[in-house]
Amino acid sequence: MADTSTRIESTDHLVRGIGLAHATALNMIDMIGVGPFITIPLMVATMHGPQAMLGWVLGAVLVVCDGMVWAELGAAMPQAGGPVRYLRAMYPGRAGRWLSFLFVWQLTFSAPLSMASGCIGFAQYAGYLWPALMDTITSTKIPIPIPAIGTTTIEFTITKGTFLAMGVAAFAVLLLYRRITVIGRMAALLWIGVVGTTLWIIGSGITHFNAAQAFAFPAGAWELSPEFFTGLGAALLIAVYDYWGYYNVCYLGAEIRDPARVIPRAILLSIAGVAAMYLTMNVSILGSMPWQEVEKSSFIASDFMARIWGPRAAAIVTVLMLWTAFASVFSLLLGYSRVPYAAALDGDYFPVFARVHPKYQFPHVSLLVLGSAAIIFCLFRLADVVTALVVIRIMTQFLAQTLGIIVLRTRRPEFPRPFRMWLYPLPALLAFAGYVYTIVMRPKSIESISLALLVAIVGTVLFWVRQRVGVRAV
Repeated sequence: MADTSTRIESTDHLVRGIGLAHATALNMIDMIGVGPFITIPLMVATMHGPQAMLGWVLGAVLVVCDGMVWAELGAAMPQAGGPVRYLRAMYPGRAGRWLSFLFVWQLTFSAPLSMASGCIGFAQYAGYLWPALMDTITSTKIPIPIPAIGTTTIEFTITKGTFLAMGVAAFAVLLLYRRITVIGRMAALLWIGVVGTTLWIIGSGITHFNAAQAFAFPAGAWELSPEFFTGLGAALLIAVYDYWGYYNVCYLGAEIRDPARVIPRAILLSIAGVAAMYLTMNVSILGSMPWQEVEKSSFIASDFMARIWGPRAAAIVTVLMLWTAFASVFSLLLGYSRVPYAAALDGDYFPVFARVHPKYQFPHVSLLVLGSAAIIFCLFRLADVVTALVVIRIMTQFLAQTLGIIVLRTRRPEFPRPFRMWLYPLPALLAFAGYVYTIVMRPKSIESISLALLVAIVGTVLFWVRQRVGVRAV
C-alpha cells in the first residue's frame, strides 16, 4: 500500500508558522476556556460532595492515555485535518473512507456545539455583571423520534444572553478571517489572560485554604453503590469535556513547524499543565467554600472571589472569565475549521470546503460554515450542549481512533512513527475502556446515545449516497 502522507502533504497549501510555544498556548486556551468555571458546580453535584474530584483525577488519566494516541498519530501524519487522515490510514479501503466521512460529518455538529458551549458560558458570566441577560424570553421542548430506538427531546431556552452568545461566535469568525502567523501571536496574548486568571483564583484559594472543609465528605460518600458509579460516570463526562482540546494542535498539523517534535510535546505539556491547574483550583475552591454552596453556584469563579476579596474583585474576575471564554471559542474555531478543509481536499467531503482564501491562504468556507453553525447552537441549553458533543464525538471518532492505532501498528509496522506512545498498547486500551464507561455509566445515557446514533445513521446514509452517485457529484 502506498504511503499517502507524501501525496497529502503536497496538496496542503498552508503556512507552517506555529512553533512549540504558540502550539501549546493554543491547546491550553482551548482546554481551559470557560469550561471548568461553569462546570465545577455541575461536577460537585454529580456525586454531591468533594468525592466528585475523583472525576478530575480519573479524567486526567484518561486524557493522558488518549493524548498518547494523538501524539503518535499527529507526529506521523502532520497534515491539516488530523483524524481525517488518521482514520484513512488506520482502516483499509471503504471502511476508512466511511469512518473519515463520518468523522467530518459529526464534527459539523460537535465542533459548533463545543464552540457554542464557550459562547453560552460567556453569556452566563456576563449575567453576573448584567443580571437582565438571564431573563428568559421563551422556552420550548421538541421531541425527536429515532426509528427502532425511541424518542429524545431537545429543549430550547432563549434568554437575552442568548443573543450575546451568538454575537461572540460571530466576532470569533471575524477575528480568524486573517493569516495564520498573525493568529499565532493572538493566541499567545489570549493565553496570558487565561493562565493569569486561573493562577489568581488558585492563589486566592491557597491563601484561604481549609483542609477540613475541602475534604468534608458526606456520609456514605465512598460507598460503592450503583449511584456512586453512575455519579462517577457523569463526573467523568464533565471532566472529559473540560480536558478536551489537547489534540487541537493535530488539526493544525500542516501549519506546525517541526511537527514531529512540536505536536507530541504540545499535547503532553498542555495536558500536564492544565491537569495541575484544574486539580489545584478545584481543591482550593472547595477548601474556601462549603461544597453545598459550590454545588448551587451559577458563577462559581465570581462567587468565590466575592467571598474572599469582595464585590470589586468578583467583577474583575468576571471580566477575566469573559476573556477566557472568548479565548476558548477563538482556539476551537481555528482548529476545527481545518478539518472539513482537509477532508474535502482529499475528496472525502463536499468540495466547497476545500476552498482557500486567495489572499490570506486559510480555509475560509470551512471557517464560515462552522462559525455559522455555532451561532445557531447557542440556542440550546448548556447542559444539553456539553452532553451531546461529548457522546457524539466519543461514539463516532474516539472509540474508532483508540483501537485504530493498534490496527495501524499491526497492518503497517513500517509506517513512519517519529513518536511512539509509551507502554504500547496499554494507553490506547485504557482510553477505549474509559470512554465506554463515560458514555454508558451515567444517568439518562440512552437519550444522548440515541442522538449520537442518529447522527451516525444519517452520516452513513450520506456516505452511501455519495458512493453511489459519485463523490464529486455530491
